[in-house]
Amino acid sequence: MLFNRRIAPSCAYCRHGSAIGNGEIACVKRGIMLAGGWCKKFSYDPIKREPERLAPPPPVLLPEKDEEAFVL
Repeated sequence: MLFNRRIAPSCAYCRHGSAIGNGEIACVKRGIMLAGGWCKKFSYDPIKREPERLAPPPPVLLPEKDEEAFVL
């Protein structure tokens, strides 16, 4: 949940870290960390969090109509 009060800490969306690629974060407090890691200095930054994408809805299948149904 995006607006949940209890956000699990992660360096990926901490105020002190910046992504440097390969799943690594350059942290001001701890140096190079893994994106899934965290420390007691964690400070949540909502701008860095990427919400999970929802699955697209299934396509709507319309019933087959013959051409006579469309004649005026």
